[in-house]
Amino acid sequence: MTDRTPHQSAAKAAAEEAAYRYHLLRAASERFQCSIAALEPEQREEAEQLAGKTFDLEQLVLASERAQDIVIPDTQVQQALDAVAKRYDGPAELDADLERNGLDTGGLRLALRRELLFDAVMQRVGANHAPIAETDERLFYELHHERFAAPEQRTARHILITVNDDYDENTTETARARIETIAAKLHPEAGGGADPAQRFARLARRHSECPTAMEGGKLGTLPRGKLYPELDAALFDLDEGTVSEIVESPIGLHLLFCERIHPARTLAFSQVRARIHAALEERRRRDAQRAWLATLRQARAA
Repeated sequence: MTDRTPHQSAAKAAAEEAAYRYHLLRAASERFQCSIAALEPEQREEAEQLAGKTFDLEQLVLASERAQDIVIPDTQVQQALDAVAKRYDGPAELDADLERNGLDTGGLRLALRRELLFDAVMQRVGANHAPIAETDERLFYELHHERFAAPEQRTARHILITVNDDYDENTTETARARIETIAAKLHPEAGGGADPAQRFARLARRHSECPTAMEGGKLGTLPRGKLYPELDAALFDLDEGTVSEIVESPIGLHLLFCERIHPARTLAFSQVRARIHAALEERRRRDAQRAWLATLRQARAA
């Protein structure tokens, strides 16, 4: 193998310097949400440590045999550059920001090409993992039942009367009188044999001051914790097909209807098999990558 010419060595050094600056900028942005120039001394030290680690890892991977036959098309690099440029109002703003951080468009392009090459190598390495059999999936399912537990949920509707003392029809007293009148119409003895869900939906469309009125007050099917605490407690205390007492929340007065109770259950293997396969695949991909990187580090240390 012939030695590099001075020109090649200089070009390689410039590319690596640009790549390191890119890693430093990324560390500053992700860790401290600022540019390199805005880092405080202690932050700068931490960012440099982070950048040193990621740059060293990138160097290790790009020097490996796995990287030698991978070609990153110019179009892919341009797409990555365009994605960065979209964060700015125009080329001048991008150029100014790059200059503040010790980069230019050419250096950024080189750094992005290296990043894309690194990702391509790691994807290739990760794809070379052991195949996943159905027995692996079933074992994971049996060992992690708690992950596939679906909590109790309730299909609900509500009627809202807002409270706003600036409007006569929504003063505290008037709003309560209005919702008490609605509640009386929802009493089982006032139903006249009508379906409770239909009766509630009809009154919601007519009286509720929530946008859900257009759909008969429909809140959807909800687990615990999705509503205001007052509403949540009231809904999960109802029997199926019943209406709550008047409940006050920060936005007004409510009546809740529990249309259906969906008991807690454990999802069947067939329902979660695809999710399990994806999780195992990601785990084995990471394991394959870690093992390969370990061999590179051992070879470098030898």
